Amino acid sequence: MDKKIRIITGLFFMGILVSGFAQTDSIQVPDTNLELPSIAENTSVKKDSTNGFKRVKLDGIAAVIGDYVILDSDIDKTLIDLRNQGASTEDVTRCGLLGKLMEDRLYAHQAVQDSILVSDDEVNLTGDRQLQSLVQQIGSMAKVLKYYKKDNEADFREELYKINKLRMLSEKMQQKIVSDIEITPEEVRQFYNKIPESERPVIGAEMEIAQIVKEPEPSEDEIQKVIDKLNSIKADIEDNDASFNVKAILYSQGPSKSKGGAIPSVTKESSYVTEFKDVAFSLQEGEVSEPFETQFGWHIMIVEKIRGQERDVRHILLQPEITQSTLDKLKVELDSIRQNVMDGKYTFEEAALNFSDQKETKFDGGKLRNPQDFGPRFELTKMDPELYNQVRNLKDDEISMPIFEQDPRGGAPKYKIMKITNRYDEHVADFAQDYIKIQQLAKTEKQYKAIKEWMNEHIEDTYITVNEANRECEFANNWVKE
Repeated sequence: MDKKIRIITGLFFMGILVSGFAQTDSIQVPDTNLELPSIAENTSVKKDSTNGFKRVKLDGIAAVIGDYVILDSDIDKTLIDLRNQGASTEDVTRCGLLGKLMEDRLYAHQAVQDSILVSDDEVNLTGDRQLQSLVQQIGSMAKVLKYYKKDNEADFREELYKINKLRMLSEKMQQKIVSDIEITPEEVRQFYNKIPESERPVIGAEMEIAQIVKEPEPSEDEIQKVIDKLNSIKADIEDNDASFNVKAILYSQGPSKSKGGAIPSVTKESSYVTEFKDVAFSLQEGEVSEPFETQFGWHIMIVEKIRGQERDVRHILLQPEITQSTLDKLKVELDSIRQNVMDGKYTFEEAALNFSDQKETKFDGGKLRNPQDFGPRFELTKMDPELYNQVRNLKDDEISMPIFEQDPRGGAPKYKIMKITNRYDEHVADFAQDYIKIQQLAKTEKQYKAIKEWMNEHIEDTYITVNEANRECEFANNWVKE
């Protein structure tokens, strides 16, 4: 149960948290059983009199970890947030949630003690991104505040600041604990050998896949048409004060079209292509770029806001027209390559190296890499549905007919041929055959042990108190120090 809670709440804390269950300031610990008088309904109040009053229990303190206080309401709000985000809470208990909240606060508390820093700018930028995302999803800041029952933006930002500061401190502390952990081949072997044969994990059916991709090249005339169009849009924005936002909605062919081309929070470390980032960091606020090219087409960009090492930008993407005759030629070319491989003129791997336009795979025989572990194998039950549908009917050594594919990121369409290079039936994990998976399991266990040892050590060294009502919880950690 605790494991399930860790998984669920781990995902929860990594998302956009908005209900404010963290109280991150260092405060004195009040009496957890404090009660105050409250005016009863339909009762007249007399000066210096307690007649007609009833006593109401204030929000109780569930636990204290160092400088952090966890209120009973924090547990309630966490459970509500999990439900609001669609997580199953059937097996989630208050005790389990409290244990997770205590773990996070112990990490954060020790991070402060170890001088692990999270700057205010870093925290505020995270909050800005979350608010921008919420506004885009819900429609406006007013709707966001209404949805989350917040009085004003300032209070909401303060609440997000506290939540994000605690989360980021907690994450950095956990990263520090496991950052230097490596696993040797001998440790992997020992890990595997100590698993009883009857308990060794079962690896689902897997396959290795290779492909040869042909991407169309637009004509020079079509490229010039796009550049001229972008220059015309740029001139209208600069000379006539036209709205970049509106122009993007009208003309852009990129995925951000419906958002007016908005791309918030571009950093030099973000996953956008290099050409895109280079332009973003070369512009001043309000400046519109010259047309520039990326693998997705031609763009113009405006920087709307500069925040430290982040840029909020908008862009308009236009793609030179690819004629049907150009695509037809690619299909014919792939048909010829396929037939030559089948006739034995060259291998699939040689064809990938010499003819494929996909740089990421051509130098490795066209072999695809699983984004989950960067290994060559794809487990059938975990494959991307579109990829699975493309190869599910292929037999051993069979090469697919040319497959037309649109680029989900907004690039030009392409054709490809595919081949299953290896199959692995469902089987009990084998040390040699499944070494990468076993290695990852061994490393995960070593990291878990390191975190457990760290947790036990710092629970002993940290001021911790648990409310009497929660002392009967069966915690995974020794929070009550018995």
